[in-house]
Amino acid sequence: MNNEIRIETDRLLLRPLMISDAEDVFEWTGDAVVNRYMPYPLYTDSDDVRKWIASLKAEKFEFAFVLKSENKVIGSGSVHAVDDDGVYELGYNFNRKYWNNGYATEAAKAMIKWAHDELGVHNFKACHANANTASGNVLKKCGFEFTEFGQYSRYDGSETFDASFYRLHIE
Repeated sequence: MNNEIRIETDRLLLRPLMISDAEDVFEWTGDAVVNRYMPYPLYTDSDDVRKWIASLKAEKFEFAFVLKSENKVIGSGSVHAVDDDGVYELGYNFNRKYWNNGYATEAAKAMIKWAHDELGVHNFKACHANANTASGNVLKKCGFEFTEFGQYSRYDGSETFDASFYRLHIE
């Protein structure tokens, strides 16, 4: 990912994830409550996070969400191409201590606007576990429209979730 990318909102700075963010990131990637509906495994220490950050590919725009008032990474998210038709998938994840403050909507809207303005993306998709209604509310606040029910699984196949799938088109 281009290390020059900086997106500012009222309360957040979105920038590339860095190895030095590992301790902050571990606060939610190692939290079983946060991990409940995520596809990635529960991380057991910050070395897991360092390995993950080091493995990130440039074409997958993975952002750290820095709370400006605390200069702390409180979440992360990505927007990346998922097919040859120009559809990009949106995802986000936050430290539980910062839930219910509108940060996810703020960050998601910023990633969408950036991808549209800088990459020319017009079509987005996203999904959430049906039981994770808060994530669905974020998508709706960002203008996503429900398209279908389906399922997604953890990367290791250990669990499958009933899910709702959404699309967003921006002219």
